[in-house]
Amino acid sequence: MRIALVSEHANPLAAVGGVDAGGQNIHVAALAAELSRLGHAVTVYTRRDAPNSPDQVTAPDGYVVEHVPAGPPTEVPKDELLPHMLAFSGYLADRWSREPPDVVHAHFWMSGLASLRAAARTGIPVVQTFHALGVVKRRHQGPRDTSPRSRIAVEEMLCRKVDHVIATCDEEVGELRAIGMPPGRASVIPCGVDLSLFRPAPPRGREDRRDEADARRGAQSYPTIFTAGQPRPNGTPRQLLVVGRLVERKGVADVVHALAEVPDAELLIAGGPAPDALDLDPEVTRLRAVADHAGVGERVHLLGRVEHADMPAVFHSCDVVVAVPWYEPFGIVPLEAMACARPIVGSAVGGLLDTVVPGVTGEVVPPRRPDVLADVLRGLLADPDRCARYGAAGSARARRLYSWQRVTAKTEQVYAQVTAHVGAGMEAR
Repeated sequence: MRIALVSEHANPLAAVGGVDAGGQNIHVAALAAELSRLGHAVTVYTRRDAPNSPDQVTAPDGYVVEHVPAGPPTEVPKDELLPHMLAFSGYLADRWSREPPDVVHAHFWMSGLASLRAAARTGIPVVQTFHALGVVKRRHQGPRDTSPRSRIAVEEMLCRKVDHVIATCDEEVGELRAIGMPPGRASVIPCGVDLSLFRPAPPRGREDRRDEADARRGAQSYPTIFTAGQPRPNGTPRQLLVVGRLVERKGVADVVHALAEVPDAELLIAGGPAPDALDLDPEVTRLRAVADHAGVGERVHLLGRVEHADMPAVFHSCDVVVAVPWYEPFGIVPLEAMACARPIVGSAVGGLLDTVVPGVTGEVVPPRRPDVLADVLRGLLADPDRCARYGAAGSARARRLYSWQRVTAKTEQVYAQVTAHVGAGMEAR
């Protein structure tokens, strides 16, 4: 098939870790790569955010990224992009009138709005993945929500107008039904994880050259971590790890508060700006102040942005991965941790309710409850055998359910269904 993936703010070629660059970028890149590997012609349409961006570029994995001239060719916060979506949709309409794709898959609500407008006169079916919902964001952020006022109304319209919705977790389907999505309109297809990159650390003495190189690079680039598979110095504290963008809703400050009640442990925080720019970041400043006030400043280590290829070494270096956002549409970090055979403690929200199995692959806690989190972490760190069991079970679960091959196969089925339905409708007319 000729497949158009529309991702207005999340360029699959962008470096992950910024405020607006995270799981959606990874999702679109991995889906595009796997669809291309299966022989489909895939073009990802994303907004031009740099003056020197080429009109088109072919990614190493074979898909094409087309930079759409909509708005200024510079970085613009995603919540300020709505005024440029008319130009974005106009560009798509012109492109698709000349070279129509068989199916359009829109990622995020503004991409859905632009795609639906562009495909309106062509009959091209549109599939929608929201990645996040305005009604959930407003519920948790209230007056601090910076989304455009029309976001929720647009999402309600998309639920009714697109040909199919792909939700990433069961909780999202309930949210969509509550805002008016008709029955039978959605399929649940989770995000995936790169199992060739994220995998358990090999037993000591059995590392292959790639494992040794990855661990060595990680230890050299991020000196706070320890090389995978190597013994730690006597008396070394246990290590907790948080991975993700440094935004308040990710709950990093809650982990810092919990650390005050978890003795003999250190916290690594991977994400945010480049290491040499940490001192300029306001959220880093806030987290350092929180840590100092809680009396754990010397036990909190901010690594800054970590290259994606280095993340397995970082996961392998830790004892427990902690992911306790206040809300989370899906959450790729728990999958990456599980694939690396790390136990995970996650908050009971969104996709983490699907991915983390309490008492099997990790534990879940209420969001915004550092006291409960501290209690769970103390118990887990005191029980290395339980950590090992959780890690092994998580690795098996990631491989059974969350490979990108499995995710893409299910997505292909949706594409086939919507194209067949549209084709049947055209024949009937």
